[in-house]
Amino acid sequence: MSEIVPAEPIEGIYFERGETSTASASASETPHVTLAITNGSNNDEYAPEPFDSERLPTVFASEIQRFLRVANLLGKEEPRVAYLCRVHAFVIAHNLDKNSSGRGVRQFKTSLLHRLEQDEHDTKKRGTSDIRELKHVYRAYRDYYIRHDKAFDLEQSRREKLINARDIASVLFEVLKTVTDPTATQALIQGNAIHRKTEFNILPLEQGGIQHAIMQQTEIKAAIAVIRNVRGLPPAQDFKKHGAFLDLFDFLHHCFGFQEANVANQREHLILLLANMQTRQTHDQKSFLKLGEGGVDELMRKFFKNYTNWCKFLERKSNIRLPFVKQEAQQYKILYIGLYLLIWGEAANLRFMPECLCYIFHHMAYELHGILSGAISLTTWEKVMPAYGGEPESFLINVVTPIYNVISKEVANSNGGAADHSVWRNYDDLNEYFWSPDCFKIGWPMREDHDFFFVRDRKKPKPDVKNDPDASSSKTKEKKKREKRDEEEPEAIIIIACHDLGSPIQLFDAIVFEDIISIFITSAILKLIQGSHVFVTAILDIAFLWKARYTMEYSQKVKLVMKLILAVIWTIVLPVCYANSRRKYTCYSTKYGSLIEEWCFTSYMVAAAIYLTTNAVEVVLFFVPAVAKYIEVSNYKICRVLSWWTQPRIYVGRGMQEDQIKPLIAPTRQIMKIGVQYEWHELFPKVKSNAGAIIAVWSPVVIIRTLGMLRSRFDSLPSAFNVCLIPPSSKRGKKKRKGLLSNIFQKLPDEKNATAKFVVVWNQIVNQLRLEDLISNREMDLMMMPVSSELFSSKVRWPVFLLANKFSTALTIAKDFEGKEETLVKKITKDKYMFYAVRECYQSLKYVLEILVEGSMEKRIICDILSEIEKNIQETNLLKNFNMKVLPALHAKVVELAELLMEGEKDHQHKIVKALLDIFELVTNDMMVDSRILEMFHFPDQNECGFVYFRNDDQLFDTVEKNRDFYPFSNENSIQFPLPENGPMMEKIKRFHLLLTVKEAAMDVPANLDARRRISFFATSLFTDMPDAPKVHNMMPFCVITPHYIEDINFSLKELGSDKEEDSIIFYMQKIYPDEWKNFLERMGCENRLCLEDEHKIEDLRLWASFRGQTLSRTVRGMMYYREALKLQAFLDMAEEEDILEGYETAERGNRALFARLEALADMKYTYVISCQSFASQKAMNDPRYQDMIDLMTRYPSLRVAYVEEKEKIVQGKTHKVYSSKLVKVVNGFEQTIYQIKLPGPPHLGEGKPENQNNAIIFTRGEALQTIDMNQDNYLEEALKIRNLLQEFLRRQGRRPPTILGLREHIFTGSVSSLAWFMSYQETSFVTIGQRLLANPLRVRFHYGHPDVFDRVFHITRGGISKASKTINLSEDVFAGFNSTLRRGCISYHEYLQIGKGRDVALNQISKFEAKVANGNCEQTISRDIFRLGRQFDFFRMLSCYFTTIGFYFSSLISVIGIYVFLYGQLYLVLSGLERALVVEARLKNVQSLETALASQSFIQLGLLTGLPMVMEIGLEKGFLTALKDFVLMQLQLAAVFFTFALGTKTHYYGRTLLHGGAKYRPTGRKVVFHASFTENYRLYSRSHFVKAFELLLLLIVYNMFRRSYQSSMAYVLITYAIWFMSLTWLCAPFLFNPAGFSWTKTVDDWKEWNKWIRLQGGIGIQQDKSWHSWWHDEQTHLRWSGLASRLAEILLSLRFFIYQYGLVYHLDISQHSKNFLVYVLSWIVIVAIFLLVKAVNMGRQLLSANHQLGFRLFKAFLFLAVLALIFTLSIICELSLMDLFVCCLAFLPTAWGMILIAQAVRPKIEHTGLWDFTRALAREFDYGMGIVLFGPIAILAWLPIIKAFHARFLFNEAFKRHLQIQPILSGKKKHRT
Repeated sequence: MSEIVPAEPIEGIYFERGETSTASASASETPHVTLAITNGSNNDEYAPEPFDSERLPTVFASEIQRFLRVANLLGKEEPRVAYLCRVHAFVIAHNLDKNSSGRGVRQFKTSLLHRLEQDEHDTKKRGTSDIRELKHVYRAYRDYYIRHDKAFDLEQSRREKLINARDIASVLFEVLKTVTDPTATQALIQGNAIHRKTEFNILPLEQGGIQHAIMQQTEIKAAIAVIRNVRGLPPAQDFKKHGAFLDLFDFLHHCFGFQEANVANQREHLILLLANMQTRQTHDQKSFLKLGEGGVDELMRKFFKNYTNWCKFLERKSNIRLPFVKQEAQQYKILYIGLYLLIWGEAANLRFMPECLCYIFHHMAYELHGILSGAISLTTWEKVMPAYGGEPESFLINVVTPIYNVISKEVANSNGGAADHSVWRNYDDLNEYFWSPDCFKIGWPMREDHDFFFVRDRKKPKPDVKNDPDASSSKTKEKKKREKRDEEEPEAIIIIACHDLGSPIQLFDAIVFEDIISIFITSAILKLIQGSHVFVTAILDIAFLWKARYTMEYSQKVKLVMKLILAVIWTIVLPVCYANSRRKYTCYSTKYGSLIEEWCFTSYMVAAAIYLTTNAVEVVLFFVPAVAKYIEVSNYKICRVLSWWTQPRIYVGRGMQEDQIKPLIAPTRQIMKIGVQYEWHELFPKVKSNAGAIIAVWSPVVIIRTLGMLRSRFDSLPSAFNVCLIPPSSKRGKKKRKGLLSNIFQKLPDEKNATAKFVVVWNQIVNQLRLEDLISNREMDLMMMPVSSELFSSKVRWPVFLLANKFSTALTIAKDFEGKEETLVKKITKDKYMFYAVRECYQSLKYVLEILVEGSMEKRIICDILSEIEKNIQETNLLKNFNMKVLPALHAKVVELAELLMEGEKDHQHKIVKALLDIFELVTNDMMVDSRILEMFHFPDQNECGFVYFRNDDQLFDTVEKNRDFYPFSNENSIQFPLPENGPMMEKIKRFHLLLTVKEAAMDVPANLDARRRISFFATSLFTDMPDAPKVHNMMPFCVITPHYIEDINFSLKELGSDKEEDSIIFYMQKIYPDEWKNFLERMGCENRLCLEDEHKIEDLRLWASFRGQTLSRTVRGMMYYREALKLQAFLDMAEEEDILEGYETAERGNRALFARLEALADMKYTYVISCQSFASQKAMNDPRYQDMIDLMTRYPSLRVAYVEEKEKIVQGKTHKVYSSKLVKVVNGFEQTIYQIKLPGPPHLGEGKPENQNNAIIFTRGEALQTIDMNQDNYLEEALKIRNLLQEFLRRQGRRPPTILGLREHIFTGSVSSLAWFMSYQETSFVTIGQRLLANPLRVRFHYGHPDVFDRVFHITRGGISKASKTINLSEDVFAGFNSTLRRGCISYHEYLQIGKGRDVALNQISKFEAKVANGNCEQTISRDIFRLGRQFDFFRMLSCYFTTIGFYFSSLISVIGIYVFLYGQLYLVLSGLERALVVEARLKNVQSLETALASQSFIQLGLLTGLPMVMEIGLEKGFLTALKDFVLMQLQLAAVFFTFALGTKTHYYGRTLLHGGAKYRPTGRKVVFHASFTENYRLYSRSHFVKAFELLLLLIVYNMFRRSYQSSMAYVLITYAIWFMSLTWLCAPFLFNPAGFSWTKTVDDWKEWNKWIRLQGGIGIQQDKSWHSWWHDEQTHLRWSGLASRLAEILLSLRFFIYQYGLVYHLDISQHSKNFLVYVLSWIVIVAIFLLVKAVNMGRQLLSANHQLGFRLFKAFLFLAVLALIFTLSIICELSLMDLFVCCLAFLPTAWGMILIAQAVRPKIEHTGLWDFTRALAREFDYGMGIVLFGPIAILAWLPIIKAFHARFLFNEAFKRHLQIQPILSGKKKHRT
């Protein structure tokens, strides 16, 4: 089909030249709201639709997108100009792809051409030149931009107009250049032409960017000045550059050929690093206009620590060479840092290979020094120039791409990670080649014919690329076999037991001693077989290293051979000596009186002593770790020789010994030494060492568990806030806290305005809780603290919820009080909050009367009354002169007055007057006891009418008119009502009303449980030990990175559904969060969802629901709290008293200059980057998630998104794919590219998440980096503590500062179902008490994918924040912790800051997650990292590391295997008759040891001890009584069933992956809890749980059948009850924890779906959830890439199923107790007959069922009758019994299953034979049978209605406790399955 485009388009073909008419009206001074600068000259009737400018073909999207966007902006105001822009875009698109060969190009060009034809006709105007109109519009927008470009404090709308004006002017300028002659273009340039500007990230470094507030920062100016110091650089002409270098990065760019985008990115990166380093320099170290040396030196140390260590390790001299001149040295330092950053920024996948980057930097730094020093090359006798020149993209093409290609080819050899790790090189293998001096043989320029660049075919041997042998060997599975066990210990114990020793002294008897030391023969043999780190390396070592023989250094081969020879020698010498010298002693007598009379020894003992002597060195090094560490770290040759024998020399893992930190020991000792003169009678005067003080110090600090505790300690929060979160002043100093309890007891000087700052922060926290709908408007009013000038004098008005009911209580006490006034005062002041309430109510009443009453007489009356009251209080005569009984009536009148004032209606003035008069009358007539007091009031006329008014209110207006003006409040102007519209005034009146009216219910504010938890934790954390908070200006900068794949960003409207649909998310959210839904509607001002839709607030509804799911928008909202917190804290750092009184939000809105400074400071200190892996594909497919991401960036302008763009490029008519890393932001609603860095190829070569992080890490900023997953959350109050946390990097943990800061997590998904609750508690115990212990004192905490904060510079120079090799690094996060520890980093843990995290909430999701983790732990087991950690750790850390990583899974696997071994052993004993003989013999001899041992261990089998850490943590957090209650409740809700089931998941996937490999990422999906079908449960758990459970049950049944006659039932119960529990748990748990699992309607639906699934044939394109065939095929994926050894192991394991048949056939009655082997042979004949019978039925079905139904039925009937006849005949002739038939089933079913497993293992050999079809048919029948067995009990229970209710109760007990409507959720999709 031909394309509808001109073959050779001519530029300007659609333009009309000539200027025959006048231009349209001049530019408008004030831009129109549509962003048009001109007033437009088009016909108003023409309103074109925008043309899609976002979804464009990648071939030319970046080149034409801006023209189409500008056309859409101008479409309504200037349609002709918009048309011309589209024409220009079309011309560019056609020139870039004339043949339309790119993807989507033909369709796009056709669509655009059709639009141009339409616009040409509609926008054509007679008498107007296109060029002239273009010039007019261009000048209008250009002039507008020039006029406003220098202002940086514009409002957001004006800033958007300015940006649009710049974009439009730059685009129109490019269009004009193509349609005008060169002279006119020159005239445009001379007239201040607006060229296209690239978007900036944080710093607008282009000319004209100086107007931004961040560029006014002194440190930024100083850093820029250093970067732009180009003095002394070589001439630019040497590098073919026109003009001078702009800065040092421009020099490096032209010198080495880096990409422009990379240069721009790293330029900004280094400027920010330098500026932030400068902010932390002390005043005597820095000059505001000059960059200090301290910051630059610190950066040099951080960036090049790894490089210098690498040079020392390889005995190479560092190529970082600095001149002696200080100024020049600083320039050189900046150049070296810049060079490394540019290498790192463009290295792509090479960033996972830090020593490879060191190698590249080493050579390029050498070239850089030669260029700077003007050195002459010794080979060419010319100036030293870069080997690869400075051509564009030279570094990418010549350096990065060749090494990348090696990685890519190796990954292709791995078959997606399924191949054995030893047959391909991953990132670590390639990187570790650069740990060897041989890497320098690659040369520079790199020799691409070197073996390193050769990628062998998988079938050919590897070339001699000498990687570290330890690295290659550790990839194979020998690591798990390297665990050392003391095999000699059991042998020694047996020998001792055989000699019946009565005393330990008898061990030294010559005969006994000689027998004991014979264990060394065993040791030598075992070392020959297994290997040892100290003496000999095993035959197994050589076997495991065999695949690494091509990559091993010659010295390592020599060492292996020598160790083997030595092992053989000892294996020969020791047995020979033992045999020849046994009982041949040489004895020497000792002195008389010696303990041992004579010494006797043999030649074997001498040989054994020599054998043991070599261990002495290891013992010495163990007890003197400093010597061992020095030998490891040292590069001296003597140390290398000493360490050569014990271990291969590797770059990482050296010097990892840690001091065991005991921070409380020193304070304890000091306390013990202090002499104390007690001020009381000491109850225990003889107890020394101040034990009470020690106990106090070691006790927990302050834990605020409940709202009541918070209320009681709330008044101490301001002082704690002052200590923790306010930067210390010079008078306070930095070292203010030295002890654990100093936050409580140490009296510190308050910072200026500290209390006021606390109030501001508290109010912001409360406001945020309201915006999150956790509290209502009323609760917000009760929690707010008023800001007033009183705060500066430390007079605080506490929140009303603290004072709730206090005033009413005080009134009651006063009303009924009888006694002395002093006693009343003590009663009221004893409760501090009651005193606060009374005082504030009195002051508030005075304030209300003061603003309300304006009449002079009335003011004087009120003043006299108040004076009298205060006088009586001072003289303690209040009770004497005032009647307190009147207080309740007075209280009611004051409440009425406050309510009228809040309503503020003009018609209520007379009610106000009446209320005032009532109050006045009550006080003067009823309260004042002494009537003489009335005489003191000054009334104009004291006649008889004077007080009638007070007896009858109406007489004020109806009587004695002539004297009306002389009565109180008789004048309309005597009160000011309505009150003026003043926000603070009304807030005070509202607070006054609340103080008067709130009752006890307000004491439970906030009611929301999450709000309570957050406030309590925040308050508790203020009493913990944390570093001082620096000012925001001086804090360490940091960044947050979040990887995102295809997870939900927001819930769509379709996903939300209707609130009447019981299966919709919105319905679910409304029922689970009813209080938050109510608060949301209140905030929106609506009553229901229909109202929201009517008022166009449906987007707010989406956000509300999304913020309660595990969505990206929730995560982004939480992480952007960091920015809000920094702005708030920066405001408090800068604010004066007036600013604080105005309020943070008022200052933000009103003071644009201050707001710009806050924004600039936040930009300097914090950045947030989302690495969106699928952003490009979502954009191309118009996925709604793309628009959601754009909306996110619009809502948070500082948010950045990094992704990989796959762009098609036409080269010589062929399409090539080009990959680029892009960083984008949103400007005026459109995605704008900031940086676009070309990649050497597709970047996702390894695991997805680390590759995704690696793509975005180059766009991060700062010195710290926090890794956040997209299912996490954050809170404003926690974000306030980030400054303190980052200061931890400046503290030392032992001998070094931390490199990873671990943080606490709160699991926010544990509020509904029991499973979510279990997971929440389990995870909470791990991330609190677990990690606390791992970090200190065990020192084995790593990184677990939690919200850890990394030392960014440390990790980007050492391989990044995760590892990415395919499969082996499936658990990529933990490898970051391994890597950090191996490279001598330190990982700490801090609990004063917590981050929210979501977990899986349904059983299937949890199981998938557990499977993924188990797979990852299996890969860790065979990884080099765990191997090196275990070898390099000291003994205690090694054990801790083992148990806290792979040890838990390995031990679990061994435990389950032990159960199988035990049961099969019992099966052997009972079927062989051996157990019967043993038990009978034991009974005859009355031996009870067996049953006693079983009884003692049965209690341990309960497994209750596994819940101890959970109970301890809950006890610490909530109290031990609550912990005990929760633990018991968890058991009642079947927690033991859940955790036992999870054990099966772990062991299955860990064991299978260990045997066959096949680890893979398993997406879980984390939305809401709904019913899972029976089919889904069967697919997930059939092989992992059901089959294993049936096998265990079969073993237990057989064991029970054949042991009854001779064994007691109690012994059987003690032995097997735990196994019965585990087996039944594995069968029942998926259905017990399935919502609506026992609903009859659901059960019927599940049965129909199950039958459909089991019968449907599989095929191409049919998913496993649709067909059993597809599922069965996918279930064997792990066997496809399994090796021969693994298949043989699978076959051997499958042979266990044949034991049943062999043992049971001899117990059949038909066998007549015959032991002949012929019985077993006949059983196989029966099995073959059964198989033939099944085959006959299948063949009959194929041949007869289609056309001969009757014949097929007759055939089946004949076979059935024949089998019955045969059974009947055998029962008569051969005594075949019914029990025999049952036993035959028990015997033959396992045999058939074993044959299926063997057939699966040998599938490649039989797949194309009929045997495979038979195997598949047999497997389906087995699955169908197991499904029937499982489904039967479910159907029976579902038929009983009470079971459904009971099931819902225990499964959703948490929801029922919160009175939630859970039943509608459980019904799920009932309505849609009718």
